Amino acid sequence: MLCKNRITLIGFLGQDAESRSTPNGTTYTRLSLATSVSWKEKGSNEYKTRTEWHRIISWNKLAEWAGTLQKGAYIEVEGELRYREYTPTDSDRSVRVAEVHATSILALDRSDRQPVSTPESEPADEPID
Repeated sequence: MLCKNRITLIGFLGQDAESRSTPNGTTYTRLSLATSVSWKEKGSNEYKTRTEWHRIISWNKLAEWAGTLQKGAYIEVEGELRYREYTPTDSDRSVRVAEVHATSILALDRSDRQPVSTPESEPADEPID
């Protein structure tokens, strides 16, 4: 039997990436990713939007790179959905949270460092034989 736990999200970061290390020195980065869905209300011309927030965790080399991401970055994240429970220090009840453990993060923003094609560098409109 085949089982699969894979999730792909595309959205915007709600805050700057937060990098930390575990007690044994492993680097990890937390991201807060917003995704949205819009739909048109039935019988109305009004559109509704729902935004979901996702907690993204990346590790090691990916975490080092992800730590450079800033609020507003447009990214695609692929990873595995995991749940964990913890008890906040100011509470006696445990909390269960969903996290996406990223295996891949792709920046979808146009970077200022990427070359932008100019009219001089574009190919001429010539017929192709």
